[in-house]
Amino acid sequence: MPHPYLAPVRTTLLAAAFLAAANSLPAFQAATGQPDKTVMKQGPSPKASAYYHFSLGHMYEEMAEAANNKGEYLNKAIDNYKLAFKEDPSASFLVEEIADLYRASGRTREAVLEAEQAIKDNPNDLNARRVLARIYAGQISDAQGTRIDESMVKRAIEQYKIISEKDPKDFDSFNMLGRLYKASNDSAASEAAFKKALEISPDNEDAMTSLAMVYSDQGDTKRSAELLEKLTAKNPSPRAFAALAYSYEQLRDYPLAISTYRRALALDPSNSDYKLDLAQDLTMVEQYDEALKVYQELADANPRDATALLRMAQVYRQERKFDLARQTIDKAREIDPDNLEVKLDEAFLQEEEGKLSEAIVSLKQVLDATSKKNYSPGERTYRAGLTERLARMYLNLEQFDEAADTFRQSAVLDPDRAARAEAQVVDTYRQAKDFTKAQQLAEAALKKYPNDRMLIGVHAELLADNGHVDEAAAELKKSLGGKDDREIYVSLAQIYERGKNFTEMAKAIDQVEKLSQSKDEQVTTYFLRGTLYERQKKFDLAEKQFREVLKLDPSNASALNYLGYMLADQNMRLDEAQQLILKAVDSEPNNGAFLDSLGWVYYRQNKLKDAEEQLNRSIQMLTRDPTIHDHLGDVYFKEGRIKDAIAQWQSSLNEWNTNSPADREPEEIAKVQKKLEGARVRLAKEQGPASNNN
Repeated sequence: MPHPYLAPVRTTLLAAAFLAAANSLPAFQAATGQPDKTVMKQGPSPKASAYYHFSLGHMYEEMAEAANNKGEYLNKAIDNYKLAFKEDPSASFLVEEIADLYRASGRTREAVLEAEQAIKDNPNDLNARRVLARIYAGQISDAQGTRIDESMVKRAIEQYKIISEKDPKDFDSFNMLGRLYKASNDSAASEAAFKKALEISPDNEDAMTSLAMVYSDQGDTKRSAELLEKLTAKNPSPRAFAALAYSYEQLRDYPLAISTYRRALALDPSNSDYKLDLAQDLTMVEQYDEALKVYQELADANPRDATALLRMAQVYRQERKFDLARQTIDKAREIDPDNLEVKLDEAFLQEEEGKLSEAIVSLKQVLDATSKKNYSPGERTYRAGLTERLARMYLNLEQFDEAADTFRQSAVLDPDRAARAEAQVVDTYRQAKDFTKAQQLAEAALKKYPNDRMLIGVHAELLADNGHVDEAAAELKKSLGGKDDREIYVSLAQIYERGKNFTEMAKAIDQVEKLSQSKDEQVTTYFLRGTLYERQKKFDLAEKQFREVLKLDPSNASALNYLGYMLADQNMRLDEAQQLILKAVDSEPNNGAFLDSLGWVYYRQNKLKDAEEQLNRSIQMLTRDPTIHDHLGDVYFKEGRIKDAIAQWQSSLNEWNTNSPADREPEEIAKVQKKLEGARVRLAKEQGPASNNN
């Protein structure tokens, strides 16, 4: 919307007269050294004088812009806008102009002192307060918009609160209060301020979209979407549609978000931000070709911007098209060699490819390059997330001490993660089979964070490791009675499974089912029941449950693998088992458990070389899994490599013995022991004649 004075100044005869006066008055004064007495005697009306000074101020502002914000012109613009404001105090739009010009001219401190003196002289001078509030609001973040100055937020809120109390019809003040409270994470106050603004201007797009974002921040995404749906019905603007699409994203309704972004783009076809968001949502629903098409359009439109190429590489990564992903990352690097996001994407690609050592090096380079003494809250959270991802890479390489240290670093960066990091460190030592150290760390952590559910869950798993299943279950049940009850029942089912208490496991699953609403939650219920029936050797019932999982989620890799392995282990329908497991491996090609399943089905099919290859890949990732060593021993024995089989079966027994009591399977251990003894006898017989000949 143009300034109220701007349109008349440019389009009316009256404006021409004001502009003529603006040009002639300085010349008259310069020639005579005196003000025009005629003008003084007649005394122009306040409104006409306001027009005159506004016109003059606007002229100086344009001259300042043409001269790269030359201080002389900026100062004259400020002085004239102030005179216009004095003549017409209702011209509140000038507040923004004056405050911005003060900042541009470097006179911020002077402006603050002037406004403070005016307020001291007259506490009811709302225009002085508006200038002051505007200056404070303009200083709440740094040039990059990454650091929030809480003191400036507080000062701006103080002024806008006074203005809104003294002028309860001032829409701008309530709207600014809403923004400032949101910046200070006071969502309740922000909501109240935006509601006040909407009482004054019910259809204001800015206030409605801002209030919708507050609802979204509060987790009430449904209410956010409903508000924005009303807004777009009344005012179908690109911004409103984009905000509505964002709300649908929060609701995980990506198809609706996609259609809404398309409506925004129909009104604003060149908006690259909307296109990026559209392509991202297309990726979420696996419409990869459509997403790549949008990204390619963006890359073609701006060939010097690497952003679209990096997003294309991420799509290729999701499609497991690693060669195309690498080629696209290389193109992005050519455009922007110093872009750290290129290096970060390369690290993620290496991780997906199973090149964990290389991925660790790349990710550490990014973290080192972006290291500094102080971080904004957003930077801390993001950096802590990357650090946690680095820790998981170490964990997947079974570099347990490095993983534990790196998890701790994530908590140093983001203290809100402290309890989570403690739980992750405990679980790291559980996976390392250092149960004593894990127990000590868990008990110490629980003293610091006695109510943290993640820590309670890890400690309960440790109790179950040592065979104390009832004690573990009792500890978990203490946390029941809240909004996370479903997750606790899931943990209970898993604890009872480890203790082979299948009756209680079934009861826990019944509770999970009662509390499950979404498709993903139903998938978990079916999967747990499938596990229960498989552990009870009720294979037909187990298969039905896993089929239900795959009806809801056909690409569920865990269900594909579990069902395929179950069939292979029974030595039945091996071709089908192979196809199921191959689909799981295609989804997660570096999953050691899936590779073990594939090796096992190849063994059952007597494809020994294929079996050996997959099991060796699996054992490189899960070196301490007794079942994989057992399977590889079976392959070697069938190939006639008796010594190699003995070595693997011995390793299997060693790993069984280092397992927790709950994870030891006496029947499986006895089978391995029997195979090992038989192999040693056979080897002795085969070596006997050779020894005698010597």
